[in-house]
Amino acid sequence: MTATPSHPQGASRGDRPGRIMAREMAEQPDVLRRILDTGGPRIQDVARRIASRKPRFVLLTARGTSDNAALYAKYLLEIRLGLPCGLTSMSTTTAYGAHPDLTDVLVITVSQSGGSPDLVVSTRAAREAGAITLAVTNNPDSPLAAVSEYHIDIMAGPEKALPATKTYTASLLSLYLFVEGLCGGDGAPAKVLPDLAAGLLARQDEVRALASRYRFAERMVITSRGYGYPTAKEAALKLMETSYIPALSYSGADLLHGPLAMVDNISPVIAVVTDGKGGEALQPVLDRLRGRGADLVVIGPRAQVEQASAGFVLPTEGVAEEVQPLLEILPLQLLAYEVTIARGQDPDAPRALAKVTETR
Repeated sequence: MTATPSHPQGASRGDRPGRIMAREMAEQPDVLRRILDTGGPRIQDVARRIASRKPRFVLLTARGTSDNAALYAKYLLEIRLGLPCGLTSMSTTTAYGAHPDLTDVLVITVSQSGGSPDLVVSTRAAREAGAITLAVTNNPDSPLAAVSEYHIDIMAGPEKALPATKTYTASLLSLYLFVEGLCGGDGAPAKVLPDLAAGLLARQDEVRALASRYRFAERMVITSRGYGYPTAKEAALKLMETSYIPALSYSGADLLHGPLAMVDNISPVIAVVTDGKGGEALQPVLDRLRGRGADLVVIGPRAQVEQASAGFVLPTEGVAEEVQPLLEILPLQLLAYEVTIARGQDPDAPRALAKVTETR
């Protein structure tokens, strides 16, 4: 049967397309409150116990959306603690059988389900190699949690839509509170997030108007720097898996090293501008994009949005730069949803995807 806007691909006639994703996006302010009110003390306890073991290096292990959350943690750990961090190449263990010495190395594995075999195998191998292992999952009864020495439950509740939304922001907040615990902080800058998130999600009409620019897009570029770079990567992933638009994500610095050549006056570019040092570092990139006549949309502070072709203003005043990614991603989740609906597809059920991806 040919799909129509009223019955997109993957939706039955009895279902409103995207209703599950929409519901789960709307749950995010409550999830953030739950983590702050209930999960915070538990996360702080885990952080104190790990800090007492004085890890010398951190390895972050993840796939997909969780990999973008892990990248956010990498920025936090390197900037806040000065700890060198790396992103794990799991195949070195699972496919090649390498046996690195991980004594006193903290291995953090981020996974919504905690069920992917390669994550479990590589984490078990890391623990056997002397690592301090921490699983960050939405399932405390998962195989990953079982093989890890420590576990943080992100407390997002069941997530049924294939595109991850609430588990992403829950992972970010849990990782932020964990790093705060390692630093001896109390996580106070995160207290403003639930109310601000609710306000952003209430502005869906603004995003729907923005989405009309991308209904027929054949390609998109998303860029940022610093703490905003994981947001750019996650936004690109959401757009690709829901609307099937090839969305390329680049650090602003990497964009200038070659890919800028593909940007012209009909190329849609979304810039995620964090209010702080990351946004300052992105400014030369924004100037170059404007100079090339790019169709530039900015997600960020009002002053930056007013200089772009269009955009979405974020409430950044008084919000610490390191927690702004939890707000930046919300209009971009909505954008992926609205673009997908406009293209006559169902964001709840992207083709060829499963909720738990069993890579090995």
